[in-house]
Amino acid sequence: MIDVIGTDAGAPASLTQAQQILIRAAQHVAAPRRLQPALRQWLGSSCPLLINSDDPRTLAASLERIPEQETVVVLASGDPLWFGIGRSLLERLGVGRLRFHPAPTSLQLAFARIGRPWQDADWVSLHGRDPEVLAAALQKRPSALAVLTDPQQGGADTVQRILRSSGLEACTQLWLCENLGHADERVRCVDPGCPLPEDTEPLLIALLIANPPAPPLPNTLPLFGLDDGLFLQHDDHPGLMTKREVRIQLLAELNLPAEGVLWDLGAGTGSVGLEALRLRPQLQLLAVERRAGGAQLISSNAQRLGVCPVAVLESDALRLMQGTLPAGLERPDRVLLGGGGRQRAALLREILQRLQPGGKVVIPLATLEAIAELRPLIEEAGLSVQIQQHQAWRGQPLGDGTRLAPMNPCIILSGTKSA
Repeated sequence: MIDVIGTDAGAPASLTQAQQILIRAAQHVAAPRRLQPALRQWLGSSCPLLINSDDPRTLAASLERIPEQETVVVLASGDPLWFGIGRSLLERLGVGRLRFHPAPTSLQLAFARIGRPWQDADWVSLHGRDPEVLAAALQKRPSALAVLTDPQQGGADTVQRILRSSGLEACTQLWLCENLGHADERVRCVDPGCPLPEDTEPLLIALLIANPPAPPLPNTLPLFGLDDGLFLQHDDHPGLMTKREVRIQLLAELNLPAEGVLWDLGAGTGSVGLEALRLRPQLQLLAVERRAGGAQLISSNAQRLGVCPVAVLESDALRLMQGTLPAGLERPDRVLLGGGGRQRAALLREILQRLQPGGKVVIPLATLEAIAELRPLIEEAGLSVQIQQHQAWRGQPLGDGTRLAPMNPCIILSGTKSA
């Protein structure tokens, strides 16, 4: 039997008594070079044959040559089965010859150091991988994300650059946990917009912790095209919002008048309608979102941006159209139809009946089938139709350069009513 024992920086003295007994009784002990001096000193004259374990393939070949009746201990870092040597040993030796004794992983140590529960945490590894996996993970707006860095192609600098390009730096704490478990261990938090410390160690795990963004000063914000991270979002559906690049295009397609009524149906976080109010403060905005807590979220975002919708309703949009609308908001000049689901066609019919002369409805879509369903309704109502496909890319680190990572394409279907 081969016992694979996970260790921390204090091994072997920090191991349990049972694990120490296994090491002293072993005929062969495999350990990384950095641990062997302490191991020889601890074992003294009874030191067995030591095997270098820094190369997993060479180690597996050495262990295969040892008769099965002889006792072997392999010392590994943390949990051998979590990005450790365990997988390669299983592939070569099989589960029948191996017995694992895990120690705390770097992930557990990192969250322990910042004093945060980690049962809700996600993680990604950049070891030998395209950093795009981190960009994709951030699009889901995780509450906590651990990043196993790779100093060769995905170190702390890569993590910070991807965080900035995602537009989420303002609402994310970046923790650098260096040399965890060692005497020179260090844990630091990098404030948004600040450079990384120049003395960052290569043995590092980064923690990205979602932090509600501080209320911005409205007069310091750009005219439009706000970063996604400036908006509060639903905790149970993070990332479910119109991204900045699409939002800019939708605002252009709406061709906002100086005055009039704007409906934002399926408003989500309210991002498009609220940005429209920043461009055209005299517009009367009706924002409708049926998700529980939607009205409160949109109202909070409106307050953060210094704008004031006329009405924010938590309701089913179709049921609202078929009932009584707030006074003065019954006939829209502009409509953004962002929701509706299976009721979207019925909702569009109601919109087309109420749309003012010269009015415009803009519908962002994800599928071609939706065009076939909705376009005939717009044409039958006598509106002119426009169709666009919008594709955007965001720059992401790739080695020492930058690659363009595609975002989900968006089809925009628009209908303009004759004046």
